[in-house]
Order: sequence, then C-alpha cells, then structure tokens
Amino acid sequence: MTQTTMEPKKRKNLKEEAWEWIKSLVVAFVLAMFIRTFFFQAFKIPSSSMHPTLQVGDHLIANKLVYRFREPGRGEVVIFKFPDNTRRDFVKRLVGRPEEKVKIAGGKIYINGQEIINDRVAGREYFNDEGTPEITVPTDSYFVLGDNSANSYDSRYWGFVPRKDFLGEALFIYWPPKHWGIVK
Repeated sequence: MTQTTMEPKKRKNLKEEAWEWIKSLVVAFVLAMFIRTFFFQAFKIPSSSMHPTLQVGDHLIANKLVYRFREPGRGEVVIFKFPDNTRRDFVKRLVGRPEEKVKIAGGKIYINGQEIINDRVAGREYFNDEGTPEITVPTDSYFVLGDNSANSYDSRYWGFVPRKDFLGEALFIYWPPKHWGIVK
C-alpha cells in the first residue's frame, strides 16, 4: 500500500519539475532575445576585407547600445546593414564622418585636406584604383573602408552608410580561441 500512495506523488513532482524547466527556458530565451536586440550580438566574418584585423571565420561580439548614446568615431570597426541589401550585415572601419571631405591618394587618407593620423586608420595602405576625386560625406552618413582595401567592397564602390543603418561597434573576437582579443 505504501508503493501506490507514493507513485502519484512522484508523478506530481515530475510534472512540477518539468513545468519549472519550461518556465526557466522561456525566461532564458526572452532574456537572450532582449539582450541580443538591444545590447550585444554575435557576428561571423565571411571575407578577408578586414584582414589583418579580422580573419575569415572570426566570430565577434558587437556592442549594439553604444551608438544610441554617442556618434560613431573615426577608426572604430563598425557593423551596419549593407545599404543596397538590408538583410546583409557588413563590418568595416569608419573613416569619414558627416560633412567631411574624404580623399584617398598615395595609399593615405585625407580628411578635409589633412592626412589622417588616427592610429586605428593610419598605418594601413588604402588603395584608390579608380583615382576618385575628393568626395563630401552627406549629412547623417559615413564613409567606411575595409582594412584589406585591395580586397574590400566598401564606400569607394557603393557609397555612404546612412546613420540609421548602424548596428553597433565590434568589441572583441571570441572564436577561434587563438584570435581572442579586443577589436582595434
């Protein structure tokens, strides 16, 4: 008689435990989606356009909150929706800000006639195969380049990135372990 009275109690405990797991999973999922939507998001690098800063296959975390409180800064590695296809995310280095005049000549970048001396931008060789003239970045837009400019499809080819298309700033590489580190 003792066995039959314990079995229903056991079933109730299993049901309660299953319900607790389900509630925990739902809360974890909702919390994860909230964090991904407003704070941080993972991205994977599909091409060599940001080499040597980012390698093909690197996984990184981006801060999605930062640009809600301040404007993107020159030299930052930014993630944005590609202007011609908003379902694609791109990762590039921000070079020109709104209303600045940008020129690439002799492998160097000039902003408003002055060579950039920003450590994050200077020291890289930026090619300008087409010999484009100085261009002015429109209001509420940015000019971005890949660090591997010989193999980068960037603002030189498709134009400017509207401010509204920015998703966040690349923070750190978390995979593979040999590439761990802060994105500079």
